[in-house]
Amino acid sequence: MKKLGVVISVLLAATPAAAISRLSPLGMTCDQARAAIHDQGAVIFRWTSPRGLPLYDRFVRNSRYCDANEYAEWKRIPTRNQSCPVLFCENVDRLDGNFIIPDNSL
Repeated sequence: MKKLGVVISVLLAATPAAAISRLSPLGMTCDQARAAIHDQGAVIFRWTSPRGLPLYDRFVRNSRYCDANEYAEWKRIPTRNQSCPVLFCENVDRLDGNFIIPDNSL
């Protein structure tokens, strides 16, 4: 029995952690970018700003993929065909006294 516990512990430690995908939205249409977020729950999009600076952020399906003090808020990102509305995690302090937390979802 003790050996079984050791084997299970080793197997669990050896399995890879669920990594978050890092994607470029400029190679996708808006629908593809939104589908990637919806399918995976959360992704990191990286792109280059018009001034040549690297930009990235974590985008989510809904508030359940955010920390306890955050909620899902709309943000537009560049994609191959248009500026695309997606959700990212925003701190509740940004609500400016509004006590109703939005329940946005893709």
